[in-house]
Amino acid sequence: MSEQPLNTGSGVQDAEALIKEQHKKIDLLHAEISKVVVGQKRMINRLLIGLFANGHILLEGVPGLAKTLTISSLSKALDLAFRRIQFTPDLLPADLIGTMIYNQKDLAFEVRKGPVFSNIVLADEINRSPAKVQSALLEAMQERQVTIGDTTFALDKPFLVLATQNPVEQEGTYPLPEAQVDRFMMRVFVEYPGREEEKLIMKRMAKTQTDLVIRPVMNRADIFQIRSLVDSISLNEKLEDYIVDIVMTSRNPETRGLDKLSNYIEYGASPRASIALNLCSRCHAFLEGRTYVLPEDVKAIAADVLNHRLILNYEAEAEEITSADIIREILNQVPI
Repeated sequence: MSEQPLNTGSGVQDAEALIKEQHKKIDLLHAEISKVVVGQKRMINRLLIGLFANGHILLEGVPGLAKTLTISSLSKALDLAFRRIQFTPDLLPADLIGTMIYNQKDLAFEVRKGPVFSNIVLADEINRSPAKVQSALLEAMQERQVTIGDTTFALDKPFLVLATQNPVEQEGTYPLPEAQVDRFMMRVFVEYPGREEEKLIMKRMAKTQTDLVIRPVMNRADIFQIRSLVDSISLNEKLEDYIVDIVMTSRNPETRGLDKLSNYIEYGASPRASIALNLCSRCHAFLEGRTYVLPEDVKAIAADVLNHRLILNYEAEAEEITSADIIREILNQVPI
């Protein structure tokens, strides 16, 4: 199915020119990151979508898939401040957001800010810390602010939390509350590299020393300009209906003749899913170089937006039905 942009005239031409200009920089960005990261283009694109849509991302994959390396390389190429926080069971909220310390010289308390005061924050193995730390991070994620003592500090813009989870080892972990999981715009599963990619990784990284340097190719001004471009990308009202239909079907699948799915779904996606699908589809269209959204953009991003928002019951677990299976059925059934 193809669709032409709804707006015509110089406004669209200007947007197309700006998109073309920014695309050259995004190509440079991919080239710069590829100096140290082999493959993983899908993960990089999802990280960019999160950045341009102003939403946080949860990355899930086994150790060794270059999640941390990709995020740190991306921050260097974007010329943004980056901090990595290793979440552990003994981590305290003060270790994350900062605390008040007593200055003996001035005989007064002063604020010492924590690592969350950055542009890109990597919350490594986020599910290894208890509820108090999760709640401290939740305020930063949702409100873009941090409260230390009696003072509230606004976080710098852009602010993006990229969290990782290890799906294999669950001993000593604290499952994330549904309210916090829902605040991640996307949950992205990171896959193993292919055979040729694995061989290239081995050749490039099997050294005791590497002199690879990532240089900045974009900056904050580019990010904010792209966000403005994303807001101007056309989304047909029929596609708005399509997005709402997908989300509503996740709550009441029987309305689309998917009665069997009702036996597996405890709770469907929240309204945040509709907002995220709208924004992420626009960002995906931008990365494809278009000023308008196609149904293919919605489908391409739907699994990442919905997979952590569907809460399945024990019957689904017993029959080994996953969120991916449910989403696939919904996309096959909901008409465009």
